[in-house]
Amino acid sequence: MTLAIDASTTVEGARASVRDWLAEHLPTAWLEAGRRGGPAALREVRSRAAYEAWYPTFAVSGLVVPTWPVAYGGLDLPVDLARAVEAELSPFGLGRLNPLGLHNTASALFAHGSEEQRLRYLPPIVRNEERWCQLFSEPGAGSDLASLSCRAVRDGDEWIVTGQKVWTTWAHRSEFAILLARTNPDVPKRRGITYFLIDLRQPGVDIRPLRHMGGEVDFNEVYLAGARVPDVDRVGAIDDGWRVASATLSGERQMVAGAGGGGVDRIGGRGIDHLLALAVRSGRSCDPRARQELMRVWSEERIRAWTNDRVRARVRAGHAPGPESSIGKVHNAELNMRIQLLAVSMLDADAIAAPDRHGYAESLPPEVAGMLRSRANSIEGGTSEINRTILGERVLGLPREPDPWHDAPWSATPHN
Repeated sequence: MTLAIDASTTVEGARASVRDWLAEHLPTAWLEAGRRGGPAALREVRSRAAYEAWYPTFAVSGLVVPTWPVAYGGLDLPVDLARAVEAELSPFGLGRLNPLGLHNTASALFAHGSEEQRLRYLPPIVRNEERWCQLFSEPGAGSDLASLSCRAVRDGDEWIVTGQKVWTTWAHRSEFAILLARTNPDVPKRRGITYFLIDLRQPGVDIRPLRHMGGEVDFNEVYLAGARVPDVDRVGAIDDGWRVASATLSGERQMVAGAGGGGVDRIGGRGIDHLLALAVRSGRSCDPRARQELMRVWSEERIRAWTNDRVRARVRAGHAPGPESSIGKVHNAELNMRIQLLAVSMLDADAIAAPDRHGYAESLPPEVAGMLRSRANSIEGGTSEINRTILGERVLGLPREPDPWHDAPWSATPHN
């Protein structure tokens, strides 16, 4: 059921409604674990499969996206009430499924999509019925995304897409994707790109998983050979996709910015609470040098969360995340890698003496698997180098990075 909360509800009334909803709809074991010990206790009583099976109950309540309009699956709450709602939900670890849909796709639809597109795609995203990925990066267009060469050619009321994308997170689990494709090669590279919504369940789409060094599959390469996109699924004007993509990229950076970001809390490993508990169990919390390192990363974690809260408040107020979302993304990438390395150091010899049970990925201690996965943090969501350039140019007001090909047609520029 959707909660009976609206803009006229008091803060305490909103909190009370959420508490009543949790008591009625959350399984008893989850409710008790959340009250007793938060995320660590929840992991003992709730599996991923059980959470996914229960998730539709969460989705129809409107609590997944409380600031979104009711027509799109939210509650249309102002920022102060949304904060109160989140405070009540926080102990129970109700993570949002379909994060690429909720952040990347939704950011573009809110900023540049039509009302028909928002009504068609946003509610199934909230309900996790249609999962999304992002077809942006290519073998020859990663950090320099605007040099992409995947082509889309108009064919009546449809577009025919041909090309290759790579490092596509969760494509193997997705039904839809946001897609950047070149529609005009005879203008400067940023002016000839169009933004599409593409159904991956069609002929001409070949998804091939890429296994990373931790042994798991997060990323994929995607081959498009004559795949079709109806023109009604074009977002924004033809050749104006770079401007539309800016909303998606800001949403992605905010999603991977970590605590307070409102999206994926941590990609690669567990958080600071797990690290502190591990230090106590291993006896390292009594080591003055280890305590110094623990305090350093704990302090940075809190600063990161507060910084991200500012960006999150902007999103809740109805604005797209701005270039300041790059701050959280850059900081989180480096901080998370240090947290995961510190966690592995707490294991001592156990980090390298794990038994081989069913294969490489399954045999790794979770701290080691998390440390290996965190190595990608400085690349995904835009490399740290690119994000620093964005901060320099768009936040600090420094001169733009020189580009001798800035005004040249894409067809005349060097590209892979």
